[in-house]
Amino acid sequence: MSAKIPIFQSLVFLFYRFILRRYRNPKPKYQNGPSSLLQSDLSRHTLIFNVEGALLKSNSLFPYFMLVAFEAGGVVRSFILFILYPFISLMSHEMGVKVMVMVSFFGIKKEGFRAGRAVLPKHFLEDVGLEMFEVLKRGGKRIGVSDDLPQVMIEGFLRDYLEIDVVVGREMKVVGGYYLGIMEDKTKHDLVFDELVRKERLNTGRVIGITSFNTSLHRYLFSQFCQEIYFVKRSDKRSWQTLPRSQYPKPLIFHDGRLAIKPTLMNTLVLFMWGPFAAVAAAARLFVSLCIPYSFSIPILCFSGCRLTVANDYISSQKPNSSQGKGRLFVCNHRTLLDPLYVVFALKEKNIKTVTYSLSRVSEILAPIKTVRLNRDRVSDGQAMETLLTEGDLVVCPEGTTCREPYMLRFSPLFTEVSDVIIPVAVTVHVTFFYGTTASGLKAFDPLFFLMDPYPTYNVEFLDPVSSATCQDPDGKSKFEVANHVQSKIGKALDFECTKLTRKDKYLILAGNNGVVKKN
Repeated sequence: MSAKIPIFQSLVFLFYRFILRRYRNPKPKYQNGPSSLLQSDLSRHTLIFNVEGALLKSNSLFPYFMLVAFEAGGVVRSFILFILYPFISLMSHEMGVKVMVMVSFFGIKKEGFRAGRAVLPKHFLEDVGLEMFEVLKRGGKRIGVSDDLPQVMIEGFLRDYLEIDVVVGREMKVVGGYYLGIMEDKTKHDLVFDELVRKERLNTGRVIGITSFNTSLHRYLFSQFCQEIYFVKRSDKRSWQTLPRSQYPKPLIFHDGRLAIKPTLMNTLVLFMWGPFAAVAAAARLFVSLCIPYSFSIPILCFSGCRLTVANDYISSQKPNSSQGKGRLFVCNHRTLLDPLYVVFALKEKNIKTVTYSLSRVSEILAPIKTVRLNRDRVSDGQAMETLLTEGDLVVCPEGTTCREPYMLRFSPLFTEVSDVIIPVAVTVHVTFFYGTTASGLKAFDPLFFLMDPYPTYNVEFLDPVSSATCQDPDGKSKFEVANHVQSKIGKALDFECTKLTRKDKYLILAGNNGVVKKN
């Protein structure tokens, strides 16, 4: 009996679509390209657009499934998808999508899948056409529809970053909390779309569809529900500009994942060709950093592809006019776990220490400089930092966590209480293939991924010292002012935007936890 119910629903849906709709709905008006909508008032209309056919500039879905395979499934799964792609390209579009979904999602735990919200939005945003985005901004209610991409891949990107009201993608089948790698039947997808748009027509009365000639959605659903349909050609996409970062509805401050490049077919080929050399390069660079004196290791590392640019190093050579007889306190923004080490390289001194709020046991053991773990207790952490300053110079990263984008997180004011002279340090990092940071992965591998990059580059700039002598006021307010001043000074030097976001905000967005790292 239960098997007959879906068949009955399908028959009712087909009868409603092809017979009743043929007489009830007027024939829609077809248009070429949505550019004419830029001159129209769409604030009272509902816009329905196809995500892969009308919003994204790229015509290939391979990079996005490769991101899921690599970030959620690992290197082996992504390599399988890569070697299968020549065969996938010979299949029909629908069958090819099914194979990519199967390879990317099969066996992935549903509860632990965060690539849709933490990894994919960055790459989707970099593929959005500016012209199409301008049209969507003028619309009243916006509905994003995908015939090929699963809901878990596009919902976070569309809702959180483009502020799309409703997202309709393909649902994934789940058994025992794990994805089967199979999407729900299209009939069920069409029924959801049918019910949704009928409500919109009752509320707004006018529905405009934007799709492409290459998607099956326009043949039935768009023509049944929309009074006007605008088709996007591939030639239109090629002429589109990419949506600038400054026009993102919501700024992209946090994102996760190891891959720094969009894994197109050619980029993926280069990535896997570099893989064996990357492992050798990382091992060699790590050995040089740990075992060879700085006077020899720095030129060797530069020869291996590592780059370090130092600006205003004369400031760091000046001895601070500290009335407390302590070492120098270097305060820098946080880009990777190697920030303190590169500051040490820039100073060409090894007797420098650093503190951190979160560090894996492996990274702590391998660190070539003394690294002390803080326990987030203000009194004990302050005493530990003061003790280290009496022994010599100290490097701190008061943001408490890394940030990849041109933003700075809130500075913890603890560093203002342990020294009356602060030397701000502005740090930037550039990588080609791999990010040396992660929120949901194993932090022990962060330095290794950075060292696996062909040309990992650091830029270190020492800024004029800042006095924090007023931080001993009884009301305690000045320490926040000094911390904010140091943050703004570094931000101005780097042209980064200062925020009040914290480590907790980052990890809640990317990993769904408070950022506590286990000692593994």
